[in-house]
Amino acid sequence: MLSVQEALDFLLAAAKPLTGTEVIDTLAANGRVLAADQTSLINVPPMDNTSMDGYAVRAADCKLPEVTLAVSQRIPAGQVGTLLAPGTAARIFTGAMIPPGADAVVMQEMCELHKDPGGDRVTVRHAPVSGEWVRRAGEDIRAGSVILPAGTRMRAQEMGLAASVGLASLPVVRRLRVAVFFTGDELAMPGEELKPGAIYNSNRFSLRALLENFGCEIADYGIVPDTLEATRDTLRRAAQDNDLIITSGGVSVGEEDHIKPAVEAEGKLNMWQIAVKPGKPLAFGEVSRRQAGTAGDANGSGAAWFLGLPGNPVSSLVTFMLFVRPFILRLQGDIRCAPRAVTMRADFAWPKADRRNEFLRARINAAGGLDLFPNQSSGVLTSTVWGDGLVDNPAGATIAQGDQVRFLPFDGLLY
Repeated sequence: MLSVQEALDFLLAAAKPLTGTEVIDTLAANGRVLAADQTSLINVPPMDNTSMDGYAVRAADCKLPEVTLAVSQRIPAGQVGTLLAPGTAARIFTGAMIPPGADAVVMQEMCELHKDPGGDRVTVRHAPVSGEWVRRAGEDIRAGSVILPAGTRMRAQEMGLAASVGLASLPVVRRLRVAVFFTGDELAMPGEELKPGAIYNSNRFSLRALLENFGCEIADYGIVPDTLEATRDTLRRAAQDNDLIITSGGVSVGEEDHIKPAVEAEGKLNMWQIAVKPGKPLAFGEVSRRQAGTAGDANGSGAAWFLGLPGNPVSSLVTFMLFVRPFILRLQGDIRCAPRAVTMRADFAWPKADRRNEFLRARINAAGGLDLFPNQSSGVLTSTVWGDGLVDNPAGATIAQGDQVRFLPFDGLLY
């Protein structure tokens, strides 16, 4: 069996980023991956402006602890002031452009306004330094600088940054086309009668949600009968128009497990078993395309990539997070493939070592440590809802209470 790192290295070396791109409105770019560097054509902020409501002044006029100045103008945000004469102040509001001649802003809490028939005056009870409460032009972004490199996945903060420099459209990598299907005659859909020996197909819901999180186009072939012929037929159809095929179930070595021989008959299997718990039977390979001119060619070899996940719901979820997620990110050209990992204190003991790399469902407790879900079975899906992430326990390792462990939060694995 391959180690987790060996398997991950193998997958990422095989994945070649998609080449197709499209230009879309920036408002529609959430979750998409940039296909090219994005450069700002403007400074941000575009002009010196105030970060505080108050009075724009010449610092040289306010060297005394208290000075009274004539209020010569009023400058709301969006309006441009005139030259500030010596010995005067301008009433100014957050975001407004600093008028020529002014070099500092005194916040309004340090000023007292006097309404006089001959004109307003303000007493300034603070001696500002030049530049106080002034945001300089270009202090955030300089014109000509790259603000978002190719391979950036657009989130709320990247969306705002693109808009802040006036980018109305963005070049993005085309959506990854992913086919999914699920094997097992015992599977039923919610809403159907649950016959003796049957179980509901939870993996269909989990995997589709994960693929939606990564902005994939999904072709769902549903539940496929547990026969070699039906599995091969579905693989052939799925390969024609998709970059990647993901299945759940049927990847072990039982008489009713048809994924491995079906993939070998329709293409080739490059990797099969991994020393990971849960999720040992993970299959990786290719399914050949039989028709010329079909859509998508993720690996440049006339084939669709194939990833077969275990049928147990926790195994399916964990192997997606550990292997499918980075593989999809690499295909999409996303520069952030590695999951976020933190070191945390184990407030539990795990005295029995396993020859496989274990990923234990755990939750952060009020004391800042980790509690372990009591049942770590690969069929206990409640552990993934209860937990905050996975403890990465290396092969052959035990954990004593108080040990520092590597923790992978779910929020860094599901998006």
